[in-house]
Amino acid sequence: MPSIEQEIRSFIVGQFLLGDESALDNDDSFLEKGTFDSTGILELVSFLEQKYRIELGPDELIPENLDSVNSLVRFLQRRVPALAVAQAQAQR
Repeated sequence: MPSIEQEIRSFIVGQFLLGDESALDNDDSFLEKGTFDSTGILELVSFLEQKYRIELGPDELIPENLDSVNSLVRFLQRRVPALAVAQAQAQR
């Protein structure tokens, strides 16, 4: 079972970086690196909502939640507690 980090990286690398894994570190700011534009943000939000069966509210669409792989992982672990539990169990 892939980790949350692996799922997010796979989506971003496949959709926006033409498969170039080396172009993205987990702490890289999507905004600063220009990883994607406003349409890309909408694609990312759509992916998150479908993949994790959540609906993101306007107050959640902030850089602190969505601006890097690591910030997305932390956000999802807070937003969907079952993901944090599954992640911990997978690491055992």
